[in-house]
Amino acid sequence: MRSDPRASDTNTESAVRERYSAAARAKEVALCCPVDYDPQYLKLIPQEVLERDYGCGDPSRFVREGDVVLDLGSGAGKICFIAAQIAGPKGAVIGVDLNEEMLRLARASAPQVAEALGYANVEFHRARIQDLALDLDALDSWLVEHPVRGVAELAALEEASEKLRRESTLIADASVDLVVSSCVLNLVRELDRVQLMEEIFRVLKVGGCIAISDIVSDEPVPDDLKADPELWSGCVSGAFQELEFLLALEAAGFRSIALDKWETEPFAVVEGIEFRSITVTARKADVGPGRDANQALLYRGPWKAVEDEWGNRFVRGERTAVSAMAFQTLRDAPYGGEFVEIPPRVSVPEEEQPDFESVRLRDPRETKGAGYRATRKPGQKGCC
Repeated sequence: MRSDPRASDTNTESAVRERYSAAARAKEVALCCPVDYDPQYLKLIPQEVLERDYGCGDPSRFVREGDVVLDLGSGAGKICFIAAQIAGPKGAVIGVDLNEEMLRLARASAPQVAEALGYANVEFHRARIQDLALDLDALDSWLVEHPVRGVAELAALEEASEKLRRESTLIADASVDLVVSSCVLNLVRELDRVQLMEEIFRVLKVGGCIAISDIVSDEPVPDDLKADPELWSGCVSGAFQELEFLLALEAAGFRSIALDKWETEPFAVVEGIEFRSITVTARKADVGPGRDANQALLYRGPWKAVEDEWGNRFVRGERTAVSAMAFQTLRDAPYGGEFVEIPPRVSVPEEEQPDFESVRLRDPRETKGAGYRATRKPGQKGCC
């Protein structure tokens, strides 16, 4: 007889809740990998928060000044408090977690960090990270006034949930510059993972980035291991298979996907399957046709050719016409340094830029201008 996967999902979700509630009260070493954080950002964070930190990487390295940062599965708040210092008073940090005991610890620590910083830019909310529109604290308040005593009242609960998502959206569309997470996505039930990726994509601004540290497996995890609540709650058997994780991000619409860190030493090995920490970055790119600002990129090598997310091919040494959006994207991380940037001799005002048609060879005369006839003797300028 085959087991019911819904029952397994219920068991693992309960195990996660119970284990992390206990871990909020007393440190559990087995829930984390050793992570080196910049010590300058730890001085202002309460010791209790530092001791209850459970992660497998430091995505706060990608925070920039002024960013709106969303931390998925923020736990006791360590990464949020680090991000608060980097984002500064013009930035904002939002922590989202489902575990009430972890949230209590984070919320109690927030005023102490704010006083030390001289500004308050962090807030914590209770929600499932695969449903970032629904504020569970707000739903709890509704339930106090409208208790569900039977199946007949479930419809009212579902209707109230939808109304909250629609009219009081917790995390609004395209409102976040950077989404970070450390060792949390693997705890989400498999049946919710497509929605999880879609929600992360939804809340990001166009051009926004993700920096996700998580545990992945080198092989698919068999069902019997997935059904083990202890392994699942320990960030092991719920791990994405390493390639499937990247493909899930791509399917959700992310581009510029890159492995920033890949630990050679496994976090755990179970029945010959290796589970290790990785950090992945990706971007929510503009999917429109873009404008033609008469720019070109020249791929430096060493590969003979490379292909981007949209199937555009860049041959080593060829001046390749790209849209203004692609020109900007491919000059920044993680592509920075891979291409020689060739701007037009005379900039094309944005309002005069036509729609970009296709990636192709860009004749040097296009960027210099057909009427360009300058002459300069060797050694006059720009030469050795």
